[in-house]
Amino acid sequence: MSQNFKYYAFISYNSRDVKWGKRLQRKLEHYRMPATLCSERGWNRTPIKPVFFAPTDIQPGGLTAELQERLKSSRNLIVICSPNSAQSKWVGDEIEFFHSLGRTDNIHFFIIEGKPNSGDAATECFNPKIKELGIPEILGANIHEHVYALPWLNKERAFVQIISKLLNVEFDSIWNRHRRQLVQKVSSVLLMTLFVVAAMVQMYIANQPIDVRMFLNEKSVHNANLPPLKNASLTMYLENEKKTDTIHSINDSVYFKNIPHRYLGEEVKLSFECMDFISIDTSMILSENMSLDICRDPETYGSLSFKIWSQATSSLAKDVDIIIEGQKLEPDTSGLYSLFLPLERQREKYKVISSKPLLNDTIYMPCGKKVFLHIEK
Repeated sequence: MSQNFKYYAFISYNSRDVKWGKRLQRKLEHYRMPATLCSERGWNRTPIKPVFFAPTDIQPGGLTAELQERLKSSRNLIVICSPNSAQSKWVGDEIEFFHSLGRTDNIHFFIIEGKPNSGDAATECFNPKIKELGIPEILGANIHEHVYALPWLNKERAFVQIISKLLNVEFDSIWNRHRRQLVQKVSSVLLMTLFVVAAMVQMYIANQPIDVRMFLNEKSVHNANLPPLKNASLTMYLENEKKTDTIHSINDSVYFKNIPHRYLGEEVKLSFECMDFISIDTSMILSENMSLDICRDPETYGSLSFKIWSQATSSLAKDVDIIIEGQKLEPDTSGLYSLFLPLERQREKYKVISSKPLLNDTIYMPCGKKVFLHIEK
């Protein structure tokens, strides 16, 4: 083998098996040998190249003489064995010519279909020239050999068998390493697949709309004498979108519909507006059921201020004794009577007890501007 060859191997095949020829050529030319073995043998990392394969290396209608030159220039002959190639005169001629070159030991068989020496033309994978020329019977690398449960692993084993024969190295020395690399590659692919699937599932879930139910919880002291909550406006802000709904009673709830699932567990901004209650602008962690604490505005029904007008003198009266809800009131220097009642004692209207008769003795809340009570003439 001191002779220099243009091709490391020549692949002989039948046209019906062209896909296997291409696959085998690609596998051989791109197979990377272990660095230590390459260092020992003086090889580069991909020593099995180039490999001659007619569809890529010769024009259609090439002369038999040209193929003979290719065979002469090839160190090895690989025969793709199948019932197709077993019945091919062309494959038989290539085997016979390579045999005539005195390189019979460099003929290798790669079985892709059929059975060796079956005696049945429908299943026989060896070309009759092999027996006719007395070429030693070799089982060859068989992709269907049932060594492993996984068919693809048996195919890989067959590829490595051919490689070990071509390079004259021990099969186990490269197969064990190749198998570990396959396991690592498959594991990486599986992990990546799981990651992609998980990401897709997460994305799918994140984009599925949900309905968020919102309740109101009155945290201030409840006073049945005051008007109940009604027509409260709730707004939820989501990035560039806002959703608004109305609650008509403290016992009701609202649904914010079609909220993207990805917002669950995220902080969202909420606002609350309602007459008689303190307005709220806050942020909350979004969940499918939420409760917002609200409080009445104690100023609305609890803050009274008024003056007393005397029609007789056409002036403010500052000497009138006033009692509201059991509390005695005195005016300030401007004549303004003021009173603040705690939430639990508040009313929609207050009866005014006066030391002088009043034309109007009831204050209706909320007061708004200062109220005037009038003394009778």
